Amino acid sequence: MFRLVWEYIYRTVVIYFLVLVVVRLMGKREIGQLSPFDFVVAIIIAELAAMPMEASEVPLWHSALPLVVLSALQIIVSYVSLFSHRLRGIICGYPQVIIRNGMILRDEMRKARYNLDDLLAQMREKGIIDPDDVEFAVLETSGKLSVIPKSQQRPVTPADLGISTQYEGLPTVLVMDGSVIGENLNDIRLDEKWLSNVLEEQGLTPKKILLATLGTDGRLFVSKK
Repeated sequence: MFRLVWEYIYRTVVIYFLVLVVVRLMGKREIGQLSPFDFVVAIIIAELAAMPMEASEVPLWHSALPLVVLSALQIIVSYVSLFSHRLRGIICGYPQVIIRNGMILRDEMRKARYNLDDLLAQMREKGIIDPDDVEFAVLETSGKLSVIPKSQQRPVTPADLGISTQYEGLPTVLVMDGSVIGENLNDIRLDEKWLSNVLEEQGLTPKKILLATLGTDGRLFVSKK
């Protein structure tokens, strides 16, 4: 009994890391955007991963080999689709315009088998309740709805008012969970000695910091543990 328990634990750990590697090799698109092809691959991965964990008599390689082949196939198809618009269309489909200039395109919705309840729900998620306020609504290949409001319905920006703004950029993470991010310091041409001196002025050390960032305007943000 004890041996059987350890065998299940061993199989689970091996399959867990194997699936993790496979998903990482497939790229971030697998997580951020599930196309129909990606969805099918995800289902197959789940089924292959469950087989050796449910049946101890099934050799691990019976699941590991198909996972590796599936990963290779997905990577090859992804690379080929980078250079072929037609192949991307066959595998993932094409975006469809659902609303144009406030008019709902019923024929396009019928082709996508996309109903009005889904349309209104996804519009509400974008903070829009009236289709007449929409310039374009595009149903993406992932099933998400991209909405472009009419110009009169968009929030006022500094450019609309003729106000100039300064570049903000992204803050640079210097310390995370008590560890100094040396690569980020090098990118902004600073070193750990400078960081230590700045933190000492506040009576801190990197070990006491949960997060420290440096903005493009020179402001240092520090959150203690």
